[in-house]
Amino acid sequence: MTEMQHVVKVEEGCPAADGRPSVGPTYRSAFARDGFPAPIPGLDSCYDIFRMAVEKYPNNKMLGRRAIVDGKAGAYEWKTYKEVLGVANKIGNSIRSCGLEKGSRCGIYGANSPEWIITMEACNAHGIYCVPLYDTLGAGAIEFILCHAEVEIAFVEEKKVEELLKTFPKSTEFLKTIVSFGNVTQEQKEEVSKYGLSIYSWDEFLSLAGDQEFDLPVKQSTDICTIMYTSGTTGDPKGVLISNASIISLIAGVDRLLNSVNERLEETDVYMSYLPLAHIFDRVVEELFMFHGASIGFWRGDVKLLVEDIGTLKPTILCAVPRVLDRIFSGLQAKISAGGFIKSTMFSLAYKFKQFRMMRGVKHTEAAAICDKVVFSKVKEGLGGNVRVILSGAAPLATHVEEYLRVVTCAHVLQGYGLTETCAGSFVSLPNQMSMIGTVGPPVPNIDARLESVPEMNYDALASTPRGEICIKGETLFSGYYRREDLTQEVLVDGWFHTGDIGEWQPDGSMKIIDRKKNIFKLSQGEYVAVENLENIYGVVSAIDSIWVYGNSFESFLVAVVNPNKEALESWAAGNGISGDFEALCENPKAKEYILAELSKTGKEKKLKGFEFVRAVHLDPVPFDMERDLITPTYKRKRPQLLKYYQGAIDNMYKSAK
Repeated sequence: MTEMQHVVKVEEGCPAADGRPSVGPTYRSAFARDGFPAPIPGLDSCYDIFRMAVEKYPNNKMLGRRAIVDGKAGAYEWKTYKEVLGVANKIGNSIRSCGLEKGSRCGIYGANSPEWIITMEACNAHGIYCVPLYDTLGAGAIEFILCHAEVEIAFVEEKKVEELLKTFPKSTEFLKTIVSFGNVTQEQKEEVSKYGLSIYSWDEFLSLAGDQEFDLPVKQSTDICTIMYTSGTTGDPKGVLISNASIISLIAGVDRLLNSVNERLEETDVYMSYLPLAHIFDRVVEELFMFHGASIGFWRGDVKLLVEDIGTLKPTILCAVPRVLDRIFSGLQAKISAGGFIKSTMFSLAYKFKQFRMMRGVKHTEAAAICDKVVFSKVKEGLGGNVRVILSGAAPLATHVEEYLRVVTCAHVLQGYGLTETCAGSFVSLPNQMSMIGTVGPPVPNIDARLESVPEMNYDALASTPRGEICIKGETLFSGYYRREDLTQEVLVDGWFHTGDIGEWQPDGSMKIIDRKKNIFKLSQGEYVAVENLENIYGVVSAIDSIWVYGNSFESFLVAVVNPNKEALESWAAGNGISGDFEALCENPKAKEYILAELSKTGKEKKLKGFEFVRAVHLDPVPFDMERDLITPTYKRKRPQLLKYYQGAIDNMYKSAK
């Protein structure tokens, strides 16, 4: 391979040996050409991030939420860094007065809120492991985590207290204290006292320690700061041990990256907190904002009101998952087509012109200033008017959505890739590089990355187009799975973390995720199918929102369950004189033929092999959701559960297609 512009090679690859597959060369970001960022003096733990921010920016706005007056949401009300420290000190002393010490475990359960961050900082101050519990896992998983991590105190959003009580009596073996982020009812007090536990409202707990002051323990960078349980597509949740060092070195790397592309964070930056703090993606971004003394505003907790919250907060940086960006994309398209012929023609001309200029390498700010002013400023205003960077993570963003948003939002749209085990961002695409669309960009300047061949899937890390399992090494890596040394050893080999994702290096040094190592099966004629790759290919079909492709070794062809796009299906039906609502259309054999034809068209364009074509589809008007346990909180498909749920439809498809 020729020299890849955005990375530097630090080690050659090596052939297969001793039963281990071959590995490709090791690369790191060109921004780390002269080494990784040096540690910041005095910054040894996550608590130091907050402590130093309070010293440097005591009166900056830190945490904000909308005031609700007569049931209406008003302006954001803010607590400063200094005020937050005052509350966190009280919470910390109260936690210690309940008998917890350095290394004890504290659960936090609920939607993002100022209290969430305050509790987290109280834990950080006293070296107590913060264990996030998140709703989308369901009561069974919450009980599992409380018991597995031996959580002694749990902080809970007021409306989640009942959910937590469902884990009794199992969880009460370790759990001794419950604190509501709001109020507590008399019934809850009685219920809890039956088991010999204590429960407090937030205000009661604030004054629990009285005048007692507890000394802060010495914290090392190698100390664990949080145990994040990942949902996993199979088996029990795994507790990922994340140290202070992981988060600090991630922040140093992301900071160097932002500075290198002239997008440095300032204390005037504003962040919209809505992605779950229980996941690593949002957690590290919020730590990064605190590191700079910037402001974090919280949403009201309702997806339908999110855009309105964004409009009021006017954030400068927006993190999102593809599900949210898809919604913004569809919303914009609907608005434009509703705007009448002249408006939509003007929009599409402006779009084509700006996109053409950006494709030729012109920065988005200079590509079409007049179009920005006249046409695209309205899109920008819809997101509050100040967004300059949109960062997408957690799952792949469709290429057409990424390109569209890069052109119309007047902001950088960057796609990142990382896992809880790598402390989130390991790769991120760079601003103004249109060639990186559809990739996750080069490595962040704090890790080394390489590919390892996967012979059974014909992926060769030493080929002219290197493909293989993405492996990552660096300070950001996790410290192991809690109480699962066996699983840790499976994925951490000689300091290299094996992600289970299949990547392909691009000529410019960015990484493209093309497959998942586990999602491979054989058809009855012996052909291997890499199903994730096919779902990504079929996923670009505009007539569908989501697709799950299925096959097994007893059948010779593939079938799929599809969530059709409502607008697309209804407009097809109208154009073909077919009546009925969305549900009825999904049952209609002609609609199935239409969707199948669209899938086949894409299959032909992408030169898929015969056995990779889907031969039958089942249309479900209800999107795959967490309520039915069909996807994880990061929208990854839970294949065993999908099969169980759609078994009847699968059997029918195989019967009717033969």
